[in-house]
Amino acid sequence: MNAQNLKGKNWSARKVDTTYIVSVQDKASIVESLTDFVNSQHIQAGEVTGIGAVNEATLRFFTPSTKSYVDKTFKEQMEVTNVSGNVSEIEGKLMLHLHITLGREDYTALAGHLLDAKIRGAAEFIFYPLNTKVVKTKNEEVGLNFYDFEK
Repeated sequence: MNAQNLKGKNWSARKVDTTYIVSVQDKASIVESLTDFVNSQHIQAGEVTGIGAVNEATLRFFTPSTKSYVDKTFKEQMEVTNVSGNVSEIEGKLMLHLHITLGREDYTALAGHLLDAKIRGAAEFIFYPLNTKVVKTKNEEVGLNFYDFEK
């Protein structure tokens, strides 16, 4: 086993072979912290999954008829039962595309595209990098970014 410990802005990690185990600090932004992580490790493509707890989250929901997103912020303590997503490049920048499922105190759930969330408690992620570069470009007809394997 080849292991290496790493630190960055509001995160710490252990790289084991090609996989990363990442912890995001309490009160930090998930998206800001994980974006710093992928940039510092030069991860151009891959998969991410995670769990934790937050006290604020802004979710997005895409409306195909208007080709636009509706954002909604929730300010309450919630369990992150799942974060899943990927890493790709959009317009020359490494980007995270994350979806989240949040458990509320009354045991109902919220889910959607994660715009951002603030950790309140712990946050644990696993990154599975791919040894490639993946680019997304906007499909104007649909209004979303799609993988473009020609780039």
